[in-house]
Amino acid sequence: MERNILLRSVLSGAILAASATASAEGGTTHQWSAGMAFDQDLSAVVELDDKYRLTLGNDGAAFDYVFARGKFDADVPFTWYVGAGAWSEWDHDEFGARVPLGVNWNFHKNWDMYGQVHPELDLHGGAELQIGGALGVKYTF
Repeated sequence: MERNILLRSVLSGAILAASATASAEGGTTHQWSAGMAFDQDLSAVVELDDKYRLTLGNDGAAFDYVFARGKFDADVPFTWYVGAGAWSEWDHDEFGARVPLGVNWNFHKNWDMYGQVHPELDLHGGAELQIGGALGVKYTF
């Protein structure tokens, strides 16, 4: 239980840090995206500046920081990204770190779909490696 509280505190701190970073940039405009995904079961997704992604779902929450993005060849309509984040489940005390490895497809103006796999380190009851995944769609404002 204490670990779950600790992880929720870390997730809250990460959200506050992202907000503070966004506020510190002053007059610059920010890019907000919102959508739905299958990540923590059925989930709502909010993303800021293509870097900070918060996922709140039926099974839990996750926060990811995307630190690298890139393109494939010019004729490939997908881009890739790599991030680092944390996750927690609501009903169980499970929590841990994850590394999202994903692809993104801008299929229409302001709309994109993404898919990712994320190796996870479950820290509840001892370290255990596992793998997760996500599929989602977002609209950028």
